[in-house]
Amino acid sequence: MNRIVLDIETQNLFSDVGGKNNLSKLLLSVAGVYSYPENSYMTFTEKEIPAFENLLKKTDLIIGFNIDHFDIPVLKKYMSFDLSKIKTLDIMVEFANLTGHRISLDDLARNTLGKGKSGNGLAAVDYFRQGRMDELKKYCLDDVKITKDLYEHCLERGELKFTARDANLPYVKTLKIDLAQYSGIETKRLWTPSLF
Repeated sequence: MNRIVLDIETQNLFSDVGGKNNLSKLLLSVAGVYSYPENSYMTFTEKEIPAFENLLKKTDLIIGFNIDHFDIPVLKKYMSFDLSKIKTLDIMVEFANLTGHRISLDDLARNTLGKGKSGNGLAAVDYFRQGRMDELKKYCLDDVKITKDLYEHCLERGELKFTARDANLPYVKTLKIDLAQYSGIETKRLWTPSLF
């Protein structure tokens, strides 16, 4: 299975395009990718869409965080083929399906991996507007690395850790999660599938 991990940043904010209902009006600033077949990280700017599209056409599975409701819809207008035909693994969607609520990438990363995000999406837009493309690409690839690490942690250990919302005092809760159907490889499991 030809797998990639994807994260994108945009040139503008929801407030610039009239709200979240106008997602398709957001413009790509940079796409960050980890390619499993090539074992490498790469970035693509808006001007590099043809090369990015060539990579996507060879892809069987796109792994990401909130990609079904953000990254993929933003990218669709740039592609000459139907991007929705590529299978996706959206870790946010998998988490929400099991818990009934959304979670931030930073929360999962801090609790599961012991490291957080290097910034936020607002800073990424500022980087683009100020022409600080090297910093923008680094920020984007940092999110790709975190998402890749979460994906691989799920395959190896079958769990994600997060700050629970069902108590007066926050505490870390473990969610059992089975992503074997998205592995494309045989994995040595250290866990037994169960909900919690």
